[in-house]
Amino acid sequence: MRRRRLLALLCVSASLLSGCGLMPGGSERHTVTVWLMKDSASQEFLERFTKDFEREHPDLRLDIRIQEWTGIGDKVQKVLAGDQPGDEEGNHPDAPDVIEVGNTQVPQYVDGGRLLDLTLESARDWGGKDWLPGLAEPGQLRYHQYGIPWYAANRVVIYRKDLFARAGVTAPPRTRAQWLDVTERLDGDGTQGIYLAGQDWYTLAGFIWDEGGELAVEEGGRWSGALDSPAALRGMDFYRRLHALGEGPADADEEHPPQAGVFASGKAAQIVAVPGLARAILDSNPELKGKLGFFPVPGHTAGKPGAVFTGGSDLVVPRSTDRREDAIAVVAALTGARWDTDLARTMNYVPNKAKLASAVAGEEGVAAMAAGAAQGRATPSTPEWAAVEADNPIKAYMTKVLTGSDPATEARRASARITEALTVDAG
Repeated sequence: MRRRRLLALLCVSASLLSGCGLMPGGSERHTVTVWLMKDSASQEFLERFTKDFEREHPDLRLDIRIQEWTGIGDKVQKVLAGDQPGDEEGNHPDAPDVIEVGNTQVPQYVDGGRLLDLTLESARDWGGKDWLPGLAEPGQLRYHQYGIPWYAANRVVIYRKDLFARAGVTAPPRTRAQWLDVTERLDGDGTQGIYLAGQDWYTLAGFIWDEGGELAVEEGGRWSGALDSPAALRGMDFYRRLHALGEGPADADEEHPPQAGVFASGKAAQIVAVPGLARAILDSNPELKGKLGFFPVPGHTAGKPGAVFTGGSDLVVPRSTDRREDAIAVVAALTGARWDTDLARTMNYVPNKAKLASAVAGEEGVAAMAAGAAQGRATPSTPEWAAVEADNPIKAYMTKVLTGSDPATEARRASARITEALTVDAG
């Protein structure tokens, strides 16, 4: 049985039996190995969850192993392919039974049938129809659910309350038209109405989706770029108009220079970022304490925030696990309402269902994020999308448009490059 040799070596006295995974009476605890990513959950949360889970499942022991994001893709692929050394009995005691993966990473792991199909559990037991689409949709392949939504994070507008007040703005804008008007009023006298880097393509994606456009579309099993559609071009035009109300570089993304530092310098009234960036802003400029506010990225109408790219994590179960039901029990617990909302409160995340958003309503930034998450989306659900991001033609397209090139022409060129990256050679 799995881990028996290890248990035999470690459990050298009767007084240590319970600590070595043996229950009173000699029954063996089964170990469920869980890979979670660094900083996804606090140590205090993991300790509380583990204690409670093992109390409710006295025949199970959790072995939670924290992984680094750097290099995790190759590491997970090797595990799913069975490319990991086993013991003399052919067991793989270190192989994970549950793995946390980025929501947009799921498609690359589904290939080859190496993940457990959790469609039945999702529909029957877990209320999958209520999951945030930005987490649930990337976890699907042909209507089968492999990635189970855990937590989400997305962009909001972080703004200077004092600068809004000085400009006579008494409430955050709730529509795109209001947002442009307010930003224009804020722009001037040494202040940027908004700092928006020219290659912030995740923010652009939200504008495109809000217009009904797509980054890429699938037809007959083949993907092609779609930046040249009328809807996508309208999204780019809104980005251009908003970008013009600040001094963001046309040829760089939000990390070059880091927009937290730009905002902390006091020369910008707004940025589009995850709420957690406020901590870095205050670290750089403590004088801004109490002056920062948050609101969802506005949409076309006041009753519906704009679409946003949803980041976050899903949980997957390798098909090769020999602890299938036990792994499912862990996924059910971590993604269920009780522990999912506990994690959201602990880490300032968005829970995996919009109806759970009240759990974080007391935190302004997270509440704004949760409101936007209801309109969240993810990048195209194809393993080849990673190739698009590796040499991202969307960034070059944005710079071209912002520096005066014809949008339609540049959109066609960028779409062609996306199509090329997404085309899998059947040979």
